[in-house]
Amino acid sequence: MSGVHSRVVAVTGAGGGLGREYALLLAAGGAKVVVNDLGGARDGTGSGSGMADAVVAEIKAAGGEAVASYDSVSTAEGGAAVVATAIEAFGRIDGVVHNAGILRDTAFHKMTAEQWDAVVQVHLYGGFHVIRAAWPHFREQRHGRVVVATSNTGLYGNFGQANYGAAKLGLVGLINSLAIEGARYGILANAVAPIAATRMTEDIAPPEVLAKIPPAQVAPFVGYLLSDECTDSGIGLIVGFGKCTRVQLFESKGVVFPEVPSIAEVAERFAEITDMSGAEPGVNTVGG
Repeated sequence: MSGVHSRVVAVTGAGGGLGREYALLLAAGGAKVVVNDLGGARDGTGSGSGMADAVVAEIKAAGGEAVASYDSVSTAEGGAAVVATAIEAFGRIDGVVHNAGILRDTAFHKMTAEQWDAVVQVHLYGGFHVIRAAWPHFREQRHGRVVVATSNTGLYGNFGQANYGAAKLGLVGLINSLAIEGARYGILANAVAPIAATRMTEDIAPPEVLAKIPPAQVAPFVGYLLSDECTDSGIGLIVGFGKCTRVQLFESKGVVFPEVPSIAEVAERFAEITDMSGAEPGVNTVGG
């Protein structure tokens, strides 16, 4: 029996691409799925029920259970509505996959506040809104699974995507704290950075590259993180080209200055400070 059998999972941005693959795989494993999708364009404009309805129909045709949600996760009301849909349809909520996203790419010197806000609202605030709505249910039942979609842009940067990268790395910070807060309640929180051919990447890579990264390759890893068998939390994975790796923050050995150094003394030892040979995983030792 699948580790997601009979679990209720809400997948945001599930009307196509990666989210659709997650929803289909979860449903095939016996999960009951809330297929959330605003039905808008890649830049977040527009809306409609067609995308979510099509995935629900696909799941039901294969013998699975699913219900559609057309709510925007960019608002608290929308995030709450996604979870309310799960409770109303299936009586509980066991997992959240925050996959919804939009792009408003432009070089930073041209980026407007509206372009910044639109992307951060969907990716970062969207994660907060839907997970926050599910969190009390997770705590009460002492079980929950959270998976957020981060990105290589968030981890390493990319030209023209300062808004997207900031939001995506913000989601890593979110799951790091949720992993700590959720531990005593059986709640796990992890992140996946997918490398996949979707409408978000269709004009970024050539067709021969996109052919090597179908979104279906990513789905089993998300499915595992949602399963009862998974016990890891606060993990970040990069998945693409048939490969899965873990990504983690590391700290150099560093330099101790017995007294407050001068700028010149910092400059003199800066190469030593930034030398990553012998680096170890970073740990929050001060709590702030």
